Amino acid sequence: MFWVLLLFLAWAFAGTACARLCLTAVRADAPAAAGAPDVPDAQTAAGRDLTLYEAAFLSGGPARVADVALVSMARQRRLLLAHTGWATVVDPRGRDEIEQSVIGAIGPGGQSRIAPVRRRAADTEAVRRLADGLVHAGLAVRESSDTVASAVRQVRAAALAVAALGITALLLPGDTGTPRPLVGAWFALPLILTLSSLAIARFEVHPYSPWASPAGQRLLRALTGRPAGDERSFLTSVAVRGIRAIGEPELRAAFTHRDQPLRE
Repeated sequence: MFWVLLLFLAWAFAGTACARLCLTAVRADAPAAAGAPDVPDAQTAAGRDLTLYEAAFLSGGPARVADVALVSMARQRRLLLAHTGWATVVDPRGRDEIEQSVIGAIGPGGQSRIAPVRRRAADTEAVRRLADGLVHAGLAVRESSDTVASAVRQVRAAALAVAALGITALLLPGDTGTPRPLVGAWFALPLILTLSSLAIARFEVHPYSPWASPAGQRLLRALTGRPAGDERSFLTSVAVRGIRAIGEPELRAAFTHRDQPLRE
């Protein structure tokens, strides 16, 4: 009857994960409590225009903010991004604190690999202030908060755990005292629970953003419906979709370049 212990574990994984997903989804979709300081009312959220950096953070977090700043400066010829993966400062005067953070991340020599620049710029005080402002406006979730995205990941992990436990129970040597098809049916129940929870979450609360709150996601969706064609539209596309939105081959190669291993 060892398979019964495995079944208890499967139900524990599935039940805990699905309960967390339900509670997290309800809290994320619930209206703001009266007097809550960090959540704006619906009219305030709906009437706000996102800046490029705000859209970048809500879409891809701190790293996306650094990417937008790099692309913007490169398009204005104030920063040279070589297809070999190097960034060179042309104009050392940043026009805002994010650009100043990027220049500072490149270093006093005025030249650096792009990958470490992106990491250092994403971890600057300017980006943290941007994040705090979005959290205070109710458009972003706190870094330590329980998000729908993390709950969905837990349900996916629980589904894999249930499947693994079920397979283990079916492969146990000797006579389990219960027909193996019945054992498989018992494990199918928690598996169905996890998969149905994922399906419901897909229709009800998708996309699962680790950065944007429901109000922030609504503003992001409004951005994607605006007409394209000018420079701001291009940068907005980069902010929302990331470097895959860059159509210029050399500029895109600057971000995707990887060092080749040294040969003796």
